[in-house]
Amino acid sequence: MSYHSGMSSTAPAIGTTHSPSVARPRRTISARDPRIATWRLFLKTHARLERLLDEDLRSAHDLTLAEYDAMLQLAESPTHRLRMHEIAERVILSRSGVTRLIDRLVRDGLVERSHCSTDARGAEAVLTATGLDRLREAAPTHLRGISDHFLDTMTAAELEAVDRAMNAILAGLGPDAPCEEHRPG
Repeated sequence: MSYHSGMSSTAPAIGTTHSPSVARPRRTISARDPRIATWRLFLKTHARLERLLDEDLRSAHDLTLAEYDAMLQLAESPTHRLRMHEIAERVILSRSGVTRLIDRLVRDGLVERSHCSTDARGAEAVLTATGLDRLREAAPTHLRGISDHFLDTMTAAELEAVDRAMNAILAGLGPDAPCEEHRPG
């Protein structure tokens, strides 16, 4: 996945919009807007965290973060099966990207392909017992990485502030946002 700010120092000013439920005036920003630094810091932090978590899983379990995430989505499904487009939406991959990912997991015996029981034209991915075991083996490594590289780097107040900020962004993206809002438990 490649992320970029979409702006250069010569980029024309663009308008921004916010959540329809929050009436905010449309503002014009430029690449020189000091708030762009926060956007770039977010992208840099996300990319670095993703790389670290991926490296942790690769070195300890020979799994990529994307493979782990796809298997986790399957494991969290009540039947341990999902249609391909559902996996693509949940792991934020294109259809072709999820097809290649599932192909690797099938090759490794961690997932099986199945015809969709409700739509003969559709295909589903099904987590195998071997895949579930592999996911369970990798989970402590992944959770430790999340703790070490993210959670433990902030105070409780900072974590709450990040949570509020991310929820505000999701709310601003509107009802079609593919991710569910996080509610601290």
